[in-house]
Amino acid sequence: VDVQQEGELTIPARKLFDLVKALPDGSGLDVAQQGERVVMRAGRSRYTLATLPASEFPTSELGEVVDRFRVPQAALKSLIERTGFAMAVQDVRFYLNGLLLERRVATDGHRLALGDWNAADEAGRQVILPRKGVLELQRLLDGDEGEVELVFTRNHLRVALGDSVLVSKLIDGRFPDYEAVIPVAADISVLLEREEFRNALLRAAILSNEKYRGIRVELAENLLRISAHNPEQEEAVEEVGAECAAQPWSIGFNVNYVLDARNALGT
Repeated sequence: VDVQQEGELTIPARKLFDLVKALPDGSGLDVAQQGERVVMRAGRSRYTLATLPASEFPTSELGEVVDRFRVPQAALKSLIERTGFAMAVQDVRFYLNGLLLERRVATDGHRLALGDWNAADEAGRQVILPRKGVLELQRLLDGDEGEVELVFTRNHLRVALGDSVLVSKLIDGRFPDYEAVIPVAADISVLLEREEFRNALLRAAILSNEKYRGIRVELAENLLRISAHNPEQEEAVEEVGAECAAQPWSIGFNVNYVLDARNALGT
């Protein structure tokens, strides 16, 4: 940038972003501080925003480093995308509102996603990254072939990537024993085409109960049958070709949970 006078100040980030985003492509922007305001000019447009003293801007004191390891960017981004959907949103059990960096686990108390990663030196303790930090880290990662270093203090995570540095507080809590809720003796196997399965779920969801979003899944000879109904006595029945053996078995799911899990898988 062309700096005519050095200095620092704070500007409302969202308003600044929205204004710049709405300007025509290639527009120049002149920014000047006038007292407790900042005036921005672009062509014949002028905007005045409130400011606060830069000295009042909060800083994150990292403290002593307790864990540090490197992981491929692409692997980290993929794992976040495949597990982050299961994080809770504003759950009173605050430790569920984030992602466990041990294997890589997320759960909102209703569904759980787990993924393994091959970090060169895996953290030796449970670390729970809050939902906001997870989403910002996902945006920061560009998925290239390089590595990214994760630096942990007792209360923070620091990630440096290119010209950007992300510092996030960690959630101080104990993640539940997720191993205890993963079925060990899962003896029913069904293999089906993922796109056909997704489309069948989407159609059945239209006639599911709007509040509970329930669907019923049953097995037939080389078929997976999906059914849904609602209080208006409407019903949907979908049959999807599958490699499975017919047996007396049925189970109910929230269709949105099944769709989220399917969308996170690549095979």
